[in-house]
Amino acid sequence: MNPPNPSVLSHAEAGGSQVVKAQLRLREMVLAGELPGGARIAEVAISELLGVSRTPVRSALMRLEQEGLLEALPSGGYAVRTFSERDVGDAIELRGTLEGLAARLAAERGAPQTVLREARACLKRIDELMRDPALDDAAFSRYVAYNAEFHRLLAEMSGSPLIALQTERVTNLPFASPSGFVVVEANSPGARDRLLVAQDQHWQVLDAIENREGTRAEALMREHSRIAQRNLREALHGAQSDALPAVKLIRRRD
Repeated sequence: MNPPNPSVLSHAEAGGSQVVKAQLRLREMVLAGELPGGARIAEVAISELLGVSRTPVRSALMRLEQEGLLEALPSGGYAVRTFSERDVGDAIELRGTLEGLAARLAAERGAPQTVLREARACLKRIDELMRDPALDDAAFSRYVAYNAEFHRLLAEMSGSPLIALQTERVTNLPFASPSGFVVVEANSPGARDRLLVAQDQHWQVLDAIENREGTRAEALMREHSRIAQRNLREALHGAQSDALPAVKLIRRRD
């Protein structure tokens, strides 16, 4: 068998990089409110704006449809989706259910020690952040990264690639990530206190997993998702609603 042509591989890698670039930038534009809900996406205009050809733009649009940010139009092309408040609440509830299952299985099956050590180290980094009496934007950004890492490790602890995959998929749904609305808290009163509550729940679920308490671990993670539900309500109806432009994609309940 002849070895792959390096020039062909290089071209394919470059094409893949352009797709990722277009996908990330388009996602940013949607979530930053630059592309409002219902807006039709013009391939040519986006291609010119991003400085890439239409082929990677087309692939990026297909991926964003799979993520749920865009919808395919019957006449062709894509438009920015809008979501009902119930849609988002259901997505968060689904994540809590899956993470609860992952935590229970981790406790019942016994989580790998290496993953437990990584999770403990991740939580200690969050503890370090929480020692400051006030959190600036940089600290909130680090919290989001550490929080996402802990939730990823939690899914890995289950020992089920299937559950880890499905949890990743639901986490990628618009607004369903563990830190989907944490930015709304950045400038709100008591933000640090609420993050401390969430962090305490992190430690409790880790303790339950290590002590093989499956029912407790599952209940804790289900309850943990309620924080995101409260943040959703604050993002839509609270004084800090302007802190997250993407909230405009969510249709409020009457």
